[in-house]
Amino acid sequence: MFLSAASTLILTAPIHCRGSVGCCLQPSFPEEIFPQMHHRVTVIAAIFVTDSKPMRDSSFGSKFMQRLRSHDSGGNSNMALLFSDEEFQQAWTELDEPQLDGGWEFFTETMNVKIYRLYNKETGLYEYKVFGVLASCSPDLCADVYMDLNYRRKWDSYVKELHEKDYDGQKAIYWEVKYPLPLSNRDYVYVRERRDLDVGGRKICVVLAKSSSVSQCPEKKGVIRVKDYKQSLAIESDGADGTKVFMNYFDNPGGMIPTWLVNWAAKTGVPAFLTDMKKACSNYSSYCNNK
Repeated sequence: MFLSAASTLILTAPIHCRGSVGCCLQPSFPEEIFPQMHHRVTVIAAIFVTDSKPMRDSSFGSKFMQRLRSHDSGGNSNMALLFSDEEFQQAWTELDEPQLDGGWEFFTETMNVKIYRLYNKETGLYEYKVFGVLASCSPDLCADVYMDLNYRRKWDSYVKELHEKDYDGQKAIYWEVKYPLPLSNRDYVYVRERRDLDVGGRKICVVLAKSSSVSQCPEKKGVIRVKDYKQSLAIESDGADGTKVFMNYFDNPGGMIPTWLVNWAAKTGVPAFLTDMKKACSNYSSYCNNK
């Protein structure tokens, strides 16, 4: 999902680095390395819902209130919030103060985007943090492109299937990512929540996503289900005509990822994804007018 959708910069369904299952290597592709900037990383005809409970921000040492506006693609104002206020605050504060203590290491830099990673001993996989600027794309435009699942199916060639459904009162997104034969496709079932925040006059958009177990969405034969996925995305204006971005991403494909494959995916895939993302942003107005 962004950077997806992202290079995360922005934007994915998810940023995905794929590993291997058994003896079959599952390479990462640009959209997955930083997906839903996917999952994230959307308007899907989004109807925005205003949250009636403002959140108090203690990080500034003052008592001003943040006005929060929660979004879900279906516009269900009665849907229980899937993430806490603290999780949203943790995401947007890294736009100002990157939290890189505790083993985070610099990985690579490309096209105004810096990528850091943290090794997880239990899984043998890396968690990623992405900081950067997406030039010539406004925050509102980036957020809309990131959230619009219907549009993602138009411009992302690796989407096999992507939709949002209501499963017994809980909205969830199903995403199947195409892989070249003879490799197996991967799929995700996840939930997400968007909030537009007013932080001391700053307009910040935060989108959080995580995997979800939905019994009504069984696994498909020949497709590998990714069951451990999370992503957070925070974006705001860079003060000019671009978007400042922070993204945190992790998924566990169920196997070890070769070091050379991870390096290739991040260092080669990110520039390609950023190029596609910019093109998607530039074409979004035309897409909306022709729907």
